[in-house]
Amino acid sequence: MENISIISIDELKNKRKQILNRIAVEEKKTSTLGKIAVWITDNVGSMGFFLIIFIWTVSWLGWNMLAPKQVRFDPYPAFVLWLFMSNVIQLFLMPLIMLGQNIQAKASDIRAEADLEINMQAALENEAILLHLENQNRVMLQIVKALEEKI
Repeated sequence: MENISIISIDELKNKRKQILNRIAVEEKKTSTLGKIAVWITDNVGSMGFFLIIFIWTVSWLGWNMLAPKQVRFDPYPAFVLWLFMSNVIQLFLMPLIMLGQNIQAKASDIRAEADLEINMQAALENEAILLHLENQNRVMLQIVKALEEKI
């Protein structure tokens, strides 16, 4: 009979906890600025942010086209201040979005690696179960043969 080493359920649970804990540790390593960049990436890419910018743009253009001339601060067709501000917003947001995406990609890679490890562990568990079942079949066949010989 072969000596098959079977991992206990507690050992399997501990291995999975270690993998999942590594993910949590990596997420905690993200700096405060990195967390802000991720927050900006998550929120700037939303419909809410789009609506805010759209409403702001329509309000800006509407005010400067339709308000009395003495209260317009960027009258039509200048829009220079608005173009400057939109460029400043883009200059600040693009690097932050890229940084946030890089941080999110790193976290995604860590989760994918953990998934691979868990899948490999599950494959080993399945193999151990199959070996155990083969061993049981062999023993049962030996018992059946011994019983047949006695009959």
